[in-house]
Amino acid sequence: QVQLVESGGGLVQTGGSLRLSCAASGRTFSTYAMGWFRQAPGKEREFVAAISWSGGSTYYADSVKGRFTISRDVAKNTVYLQMNSLKPEDTAVYYCAALKQTSRWGTKKFADFDSWGQGTQVTVSS
Repeated sequence: QVQLVESGGGLVQTGGSLRLSCAASGRTFSTYAMGWFRQAPGKEREFVAAISWSGGSTYYADSVKGRFTISRDVAKNTVYLQMNSLKPEDTAVYYCAALKQTSRWGTKKFADFDSWGQGTQVTVSS
């Protein structure tokens, strides 16, 4: 399994931007599709975005479309989540996740992903 470490979270005002990073260990990074999820207090973990093994395809939750962008740098074993026009409802712990099985591409279920990071807190003040 791949090990994942997120960074880049913090406190930002409404309308601001943050870029989250997720560094993956090992030489198998390119064999995983990657995703981001988030979990707010008292709520279930929800899907945010995913990017394919090659980086050529992406899909997003409706709530973040047009504001968030997922990307990956295979040379650096890193996946990013650029978050713009942030809103208070974006406040959550953000988790990076790795998806091994190609048959699950398109899923938004956290149970379908194979490995998880420890999370990074994003707080958007109003």
